[in-house]
Amino acid sequence: MARLILASSSPRRKELLERLNIPFEIIVSDTEERIDASLSPEQIVMNLAKQKAEAVAKNYPEHFVIGADTLVVYENQLLGKPKNKVEAKQMLMNLSGKSHYVYTGTAIIHGKIVKKFYEKTEVTFWNLSESEIDRYVATGEPLDKAGSYGIQGYGATLVRSINGDFFTVVGLPIGKLYRALQELGFSFS
Repeated sequence: MARLILASSSPRRKELLERLNIPFEIIVSDTEERIDASLSPEQIVMNLAKQKAEAVAKNYPEHFVIGADTLVVYENQLLGKPKNKVEAKQMLMNLSGKSHYVYTGTAIIHGKIVKKFYEKTEVTFWNLSESEIDRYVATGEPLDKAGSYGIQGYGATLVRSINGDFFTVVGLPIGKLYRALQELGFSFS
């Protein structure tokens, strides 16, 4: 029977996939991400998700392999994970009081079948004081998050509103993923 494999080391993606109440295993992709800057954010996240899934799927062609990638886009600038606390603070200062978009691309590979999709969610931050930002950066939470914040953690205090799928911002649009797996014939029983 075909198994489900998550090609990600993200604890957030693991937690979200566990919500589907189906068994899966994690096999981390060892691929070096290649970003083509000429692509749109939608294309970039789907391409990166596909790269991650392909790196694992080549060894497990009979299984369903899921790859995912998340980017934050503010004023046409791609914000990945910050390199350090200084960069995290600068990102958060730029996002303060403004809206940005979070894109999560997902790829499912099963044999020769490749299904890619993305979700886009608008996030608006409160006006943040420098001391609020410093306090948040000091938690360490921003350092492994695209855009320097985690909406599912302490970073939720920064968010005024979202327009779209909350789980996209966390890193895996589970509603859309569930339906895509159904379309591909994955057995949930």
